[in-house]
Amino acid sequence: MIRSAMILAAGRGERMRPLTDTTPKPMIPVAGRSMLDRSMDRLQQHGIRNLVINVHHLGEQIAAHVGPARAHVIREEKLLETGGSVKNALPLLGQEPFFVLNGDGLWTDGAVPMLKRLEAAWDPKRMDALLLLHPIDKAIGREASDKGDYFLDDSGKARHRGAEPAAPYLFASVSICDSRIFRISPDGPFSLVQLWHKAQAAGHLHGLVHDGQWFHIGTPRALAEAEQVLA
Repeated sequence: MIRSAMILAAGRGERMRPLTDTTPKPMIPVAGRSMLDRSMDRLQQHGIRNLVINVHHLGEQIAAHVGPARAHVIREEKLLETGGSVKNALPLLGQEPFFVLNGDGLWTDGAVPMLKRLEAAWDPKRMDALLLLHPIDKAIGREASDKGDYFLDDSGKARHRGAEPAAPYLFASVSICDSRIFRISPDGPFSLVQLWHKAQAAGHLHGLVHDGQWFHIGTPRALAEAEQVLA
């Protein structure tokens, strides 16, 4: 059973300004509840008891809202990007596989809760990372610039779009990562995608297609669209 998770909540959310001038993007309410609280609710319902959240921009708001009883909050003086942030949190996350969620991720479950489906698909013997993927043509809030991120073969192996003009699946902001992928990772800021590329080269990067709704909330316009759907 996966016991730990990390929510990446340090970003500035530039394209959501002016909302993010005074509110961290993960704490922006969508149909009455923030993206951060929605993710924390789902993690708690799944049984996660060890939760780590990294903060930077307006991080004191997140720390005060969450409180020490609900999560370990790590304040980053300098942004470490997705990979550097997770590596920095490894002492708290431990050596077992863990969930990683973007702080601005928003989804609805299908018949089976997404986190339960993702964990059921996880196989540490074959996988270094398992990515939640969503069909690009079904993403709510999709932008014209979205070209997709991954291809998926019949065995569930994921391949990054690379130089190809488009791919059928978007990375849907949630993954399971094994701590071993960080053993040869760089120090300082770096992207998780770098480690996923290495896992792909080894044949150990897999994907699971989400069967519920998934929202890309990159702009105030996309936020309004999400509120309409969820309301």
